[in-house]
Amino acid sequence: MRLTTKGRFAVTAMIDLALRQGKGPVTLSGISQRQAISLSYLEQLFGKLRRHEIVESIRGPGGGYSLARAAEKVTVADIIIAVDEPIDATQCGGKENCHGADATTGTRCMTHELWATLNEKMVDYLDSVTLQDLVDQQKQKEQQNVVVVHRNSHVAVGQD
Repeated sequence: MRLTTKGRFAVTAMIDLALRQGKGPVTLSGISQRQAISLSYLEQLFGKLRRHEIVESIRGPGGGYSLARAAEKVTVADIIIAVDEPIDATQCGGKENCHGADATTGTRCMTHELWATLNEKMVDYLDSVTLQDLVDQQKQKEQQNVVVVHRNSHVAVGQD
């Protein structure tokens, strides 16, 4: 599988950004601190996301980034493709020359179709998951954590 940290970091940063929509522009330094992602790396990723019109930048004091379109209109595939992350499980990178570096003399490996079909399934799945889906999942997790903490503190109070 070739999905590296670039795609994971980009999706994580986009969830962070989307969770804060409606509260003004979000700074990359804030995302960097909350998600432990290098600021310079975020600058590179967000430059690509901006060029693909997934985010927009607001300059000046109080500036930062916001979503360029609604979270339900942005898919995980959009994000990963925007940051040039290959979604490819084949050994040959889709060139069909698994048994040789030269595209003219190389041949497909016996499992090429298996991995090529997996690529299609991955893209289909990532294209079916929206940024809003991930935001909703994160909010649900946060609510569950608050309930657990609240219950634990309530139990502690009742034990006195």
